[in-house]
Amino acid sequence: MSALAGQIPAAWQGPLSGVTAKPAFDALSRFLDAELAAGKTIYPPRANWFAALADLAPDDVRVVILGQDPYHGAGEAHGLSFSVPHGVRTPPSLRNIWQEIARDLGITPPQHGNLAGWSGQGVLLLNSVLTVEADRAGSHARRGWEALTDAVIAELALRHEHLVFMLWGAYAQKKAAHVDAQRHCVLASAHPSPLSAYRGFLGNGHFSAANAYLEQHGKAPVDWARVE
Repeated sequence: MSALAGQIPAAWQGPLSGVTAKPAFDALSRFLDAELAAGKTIYPPRANWFAALADLAPDDVRVVILGQDPYHGAGEAHGLSFSVPHGVRTPPSLRNIWQEIARDLGITPPQHGNLAGWSGQGVLLLNSVLTVEADRAGSHARRGWEALTDAVIAELALRHEHLVFMLWGAYAQKKAAHVDAQRHCVLASAHPSPLSAYRGFLGNGHFSAANAYLEQHGKAPVDWARVE
């Protein structure tokens, strides 16, 4: 087992073993080690690469919100998609997410952008690519992370029923290929970034729709106001 595979939280080791045992995952591990050895700054810090999975075992996931890759500015990424640590300015995409939640549910946005409280309620905040080089958006795309996160989505969709998948933007919506929409709720719209939020994200009603679906299938709704 590579050192990278050994970092994966125990509850996910078995479900993801089909990917982590392949040479391509070893190549990803070597690439990341080489980047660090070359003195490059990678976000989030290594201890947080699998933070989204560490917060939630497979059986605890109820909602999946898929991002693309981590924020690439200093101090912004901490392993949860769209989320930033306390004390970091709320990024534009997250501001638009809060704008939609306020419109949809009448919730007053918090004064920070840390979404760890959602994870604590079964919301998997997963990026498709789990690392990025500082100031170089998308720099670790197509290095091997996608196979792992595809496997996360496929495992959840296969082993569980009545999950909600929020897929914002064309990139995230490619993951729908791994989800049976007859067994799960797939909510797709434009991405919340300032470039596309007004093309269908704002007004999508995904947060109330997610809760309605969960309650319809005997699950507790997410308290979207509880972020810590």
